[in-house]
Amino acid sequence: MGTALYDERQSRMADHIALRETDRVPYTFWPTFWPAKLAGITYKEAWYEIDKMVDATRDAIHLLDPDSYSPLLFSFGPVMEALGYKAMLWPGKGVGDNITFQYLDEEYVAPEEYDDYLFDPTGFYLKSYLPRVATAFEGFANMPTLPSLSEWRFFASLSAFADPKLQESMKQLMETGEKMAEILGAGGKFIGEMAAEGYPVSVGGFCKAPFDHILDFLRGSKGGMLDMFRRADKMQETLAKARQLLIDNVANETKSGDCQIVFMPLHWGLDGFMSHDQFMTFYWPELRSIVHELIENDCTPCLLWEGDCTSRMKFIGDIPPGKAIYWFEQGDLFKAKEVLGDVVCLRGNVPPSLLNTGTPEDVDEYCRKLIKTVGKGGGFILDGAIGIPDEARVENVIAMANSVKKYAN
Repeated sequence: MGTALYDERQSRMADHIALRETDRVPYTFWPTFWPAKLAGITYKEAWYEIDKMVDATRDAIHLLDPDSYSPLLFSFGPVMEALGYKAMLWPGKGVGDNITFQYLDEEYVAPEEYDDYLFDPTGFYLKSYLPRVATAFEGFANMPTLPSLSEWRFFASLSAFADPKLQESMKQLMETGEKMAEILGAGGKFIGEMAAEGYPVSVGGFCKAPFDHILDFLRGSKGGMLDMFRRADKMQETLAKARQLLIDNVANETKSGDCQIVFMPLHWGLDGFMSHDQFMTFYWPELRSIVHELIENDCTPCLLWEGDCTSRMKFIGDIPPGKAIYWFEQGDLFKAKEVLGDVVCLRGNVPPSLLNTGTPEDVDEYCRKLIKTVGKGGGFILDGAIGIPDEARVENVIAMANSVKKYAN
């Protein structure tokens, strides 16, 4: 029974991605800490104890009976603690036990270091960038530049590995790796159990837009925005390099599993962050290249446009039809159906305000409109604006999940 249900749900998702109408619109379950709330445990417990997060997520899946679900279990606390990670706050570490994780918008790379990144990205990360964002890498700051060495200088340079700081970093990273392997093992077991019950995952790979990568992790929002004016040529050169690195092996890793969908959260290319000219110059070209490369490798890019990008809709449809998912947080999904409905599968976008403060009847009516309008003819996956808000009322989430069966064709 599980295999039949699994195939049925996976086929329903695949048909809608390919813009084909099916018996009904699929619903996908994408939470962060909502399962923890449902289970009555704190976000901190979910962040640090993978077994509790697995049990909570399993219960949520059984309650909602989705067509697919997110396998991101958000139990990275032990790893980030062991790593000494500085670029984020998380439940119980910088924020309260029931507050979600928060990125810190900092400038970790100076503008003068673009050339160092371009010359040797791996060396720059190991010796300069990572020691700034994680204490476990601090000992790597004095590593020898191995590609610059030959013959006797190479042998002599190996004395660096006798440095107690470097040895401590390597020990710390090995311990961190063991913690991550334990978490991934528990997650993999859970995914297998859910597959046996007939529930496929909704994402098999992960990638970023090059511009987002540079601002999120290297230059920060202020530095990155200024670079568009002060260092436009250097930034474009770095974007091209970042694209090559970000896409490396993503397709192979994704295709090694049962789900070919590559999740791509997009942050800075939205209305209000940059002009149309800047979007078409710095953001879309490299992102579009990644999308095309993934499609050419039989993967399905799922782009989550975090924010409003209504003004971008008529410019982001130049990709092969029926091969990608556009998940809009705040954009008008009804307009998106008119503009992009013959190009991409649309996903979303029940508002957080409705799920948090509305009634089940309000949610049901909004979902009905989405299903009957955006879902008409295929090419639609029902979801929240960015999945399920942590604060969403249980009865409202149930109403959303049930709507796809209530309003089946």
